[in-house]
Amino acid sequence: MAGDLQYGKPGEPVNLVVGYQPYYTQSWSGVVMRGKKLYEKYLPKGSKVEFAVGLQGAVVVNAMLAGKQHIGYVGDMPAIVSTTKHNVADIRIVATLGLGSDQCNVFLARPDAPGFADAKQALSWLGGKRVAVPLGSCADRFGQAALKKEGVAPSAYLNQTIEVITSGFRAGKLDAAVVWEPTASRLVQEGLAKRIASGASVGEIDGGFLTMRADLVKQRPDIAKAWLNAELDAQLFLADPKNAMEVASMAAQQATGFTEKMLWSSMYGKYAQAQGGAPIRLRLPYVVDADSMALINSATKFLHSIKSINVDTLRPDAVMPELAQAVLNERGMKSPIGQVTALEDREYAR
Repeated sequence: MAGDLQYGKPGEPVNLVVGYQPYYTQSWSGVVMRGKKLYEKYLPKGSKVEFAVGLQGAVVVNAMLAGKQHIGYVGDMPAIVSTTKHNVADIRIVATLGLGSDQCNVFLARPDAPGFADAKQALSWLGGKRVAVPLGSCADRFGQAALKKEGVAPSAYLNQTIEVITSGFRAGKLDAAVVWEPTASRLVQEGLAKRIASGASVGEIDGGFLTMRADLVKQRPDIAKAWLNAELDAQLFLADPKNAMEVASMAAQQATGFTEKMLWSSMYGKYAQAQGGAPIRLRLPYVVDADSMALINSATKFLHSIKSINVDTLRPDAVMPELAQAVLNERGMKSPIGQVTALEDREYAR
């Protein structure tokens, strides 16, 4: 085990570096946290917080393992992977950022694909087609699960980054891809692809999780509690539809290459059921509840099956649900704390 970092004594100011992903909509409580500085209400006076943008979860995980970041906002796959590297550093999953069915689980097809009556017909069309996905990602887990459930075999299942997928659609070299938000909304609004299905179409969920270094939790339980209180405030802010435009504006300031409308659509936009749309874009259990654990367990088995990790079950202390539960109890609240409801396009108010 690598040596622990030192965070000072309880009650003292602390310097934190927080890794987060404005390019992954499901983890946008981190965008709100940065934009609204909600942590200032709870951290000891004189504390300093630096936010580090990760283009993908693996970047955040590697920085946490190296001791350069202390708290991470990541998707389910990198969260799980991070807890299996305890020979390098001990990282724990402490809260759920959100659960959804169409945040990481979005199937897109080329814009000239046929008009499908429903998602089932669209998925059937993928038989014999070229499909791309970033292998080992939450999108890959969903893509494989959806194709298996529908008994569909593409002619090629390609390992491509989001950038290569975008280029592939632009060049007409791809029939379909599985991507996450906000990239899904961007590709649709740019006319490069059309949405054909999601996790809502086949009963698959995705999730984002809050991770912390264990040395921070153990040395400074006051800091862990303070951050989780601020995280609760951030999720409550996300869930209020009156804040949708402000959230999109904050995301636009923190993520490049997206219009505000694309970002608004990725969190709050409403899509037709035939395209995998669902009335709830994000469920907010806040704690690691039964659905969160079921997702963690199934995703762990998937990662083991593709040899990304060397265990098919996480160690018992990899998940620490008691911290967030204690915060909820103290504030007299129960899980779930809210949800992000899909809004009609006319509610985009710019």
